[in-house]
Amino acid sequence: MKVRSTTILGLIKDGQACLGSDGQVTFGQTILKHTAQKVRRLYKGKVLAGFAGTAADSLALFERMERKLEEAGGNLPRAVVELAKEWRSDKVLRRLEAVIAVMDREHAYLVSGSGDVIEPEDHVVAIGSGGPYAYAAAKALLRHSHLSAEEIVREALKIAAEIDLYTNDRITILTL
Repeated sequence: MKVRSTTILGLIKDGQACLGSDGQVTFGQTILKHTAQKVRRLYKGKVLAGFAGTAADSLALFERMERKLEEAGGNLPRAVVELAKEWRSDKVLRRLEAVIAVMDREHAYLVSGSGDVIEPEDHVVAIGSGGPYAYAAAKALLRHSHLSAEEIVREALKIAAEIDLYTNDRITILTL
């Protein structure tokens, strides 16, 4: 699945979790919105989540992720596995065209409808069309700067906005 029209980047550094996104929404070749909110807080403000994909599908996943977190008592690793199992086995959910990134102060995950639950070793997650650019920029900034998690996410998203056609510089950032 090729997900366009967004860039989500999250990372954990020095006990701080940070997740950010651009604000652009496109339909084909047309920009429809510049200030979309693609990241949000879940489970009593202790988990951050962002999506890439269709808005309706992504909102459905946020709701299911919230429910799984409640059922797991806030245990993020258990909640993402349960979400992936449900997503893969449910006939309706299987058709959802989205990928979500979820994180707390200890764990960062990418979850997809094909059953993928990926926890990157470096605690950096990136999705969407600008994800590879933001990911590369964040990795370089992590290695060669003393910026905070929030500063790295902001700068990496700005770099992605300079490169990716479907990413803008109207950035939203959430931190834990």
